[in-house]
Amino acid sequence: MTNATAKTDTSGMRKPKREYIGILYCLPYVVVFLFGMIIPMFYALYLSFFKQSLLGGTTFAGFDNFIAAFKDEALWSGFRRVLIYAAIQIPLNLILSLVAALILDSQRIRHIAVPRILLFLPYAVPGVIAALMWGYIYGDKYGLVGQIASMVGATAPNMLSEKLMLFAIANICTWCSLGYNMLIYYSALIGIPTELYESARIDGASELRIAWSVKIPQIKGPIMMTVLFSVIGTLQLFNEPSILMNSAPNVITSNYTPNLYAYNLAFNGQNLNYAAAVSLVIGVIVMGLVAVVKVIGNKWENK
Repeated sequence: MTNATAKTDTSGMRKPKREYIGILYCLPYVVVFLFGMIIPMFYALYLSFFKQSLLGGTTFAGFDNFIAAFKDEALWSGFRRVLIYAAIQIPLNLILSLVAALILDSQRIRHIAVPRILLFLPYAVPGVIAALMWGYIYGDKYGLVGQIASMVGATAPNMLSEKLMLFAIANICTWCSLGYNMLIYYSALIGIPTELYESARIDGASELRIAWSVKIPQIKGPIMMTVLFSVIGTLQLFNEPSILMNSAPNVITSNYTPNLYAYNLAFNGQNLNYAAAVSLVIGVIVMGLVAVVKVIGNKWENK
């Protein structure tokens, strides 16, 4: 009797229904990702297999656009310029961000919220506005740099010259993103158990030694995350050169960076098909470099 009742109760139990409400929360992101990334990417792939001519109209070109892109010296000169820029900006940005986070975490600064907000505030400034603002500051005659130099009777350096342009752009991007990276490092540092610091201090370690041997190894993950973000950001450099082009048209040409080159091909050169092929080549190269950085980062994190 008892067994029969148990069987009846077991068979009468309803299986829990699957909750599909989570899909509704993900739906806005999926829609934006689909229409903002996936569909345009496949449309660019479609366009890249065609070419337009005045006489023949639109004709199938196969891989001709991709072959031309790999042979395009204008594209590769932009990549070389961006790699030089990355060698300047990425170490400078990450080192300054890490130093700022370590100083804030040292617990030797009073009213820590003030410097934290001041460091993060430039990140709230849109990149276009930052480029316009710094373009005025760099002015050797009427800008802030030029006015300060004239006050002391010196000649201001032309920050928008060919030799200093990459440094000028690196300074703008570092000014904008330093606070963001600092906040990531600082958030990771405050999560480290204080017992590790106390043990190191008992062993006689200095604050510099604690930062190098205890704090930095504990935040390898956030460091690699910011490195990946920085690599992607530098290889997609566009806003700053496009804004500063008006102030230095002889220095920043239409192919100054790969993204700027693809943009000018599509909207100024009216060559959508070749621009689509160039953009896809840029995307593949960026993904390849990010994968290499990711592999190296994983080995460093696992040490």
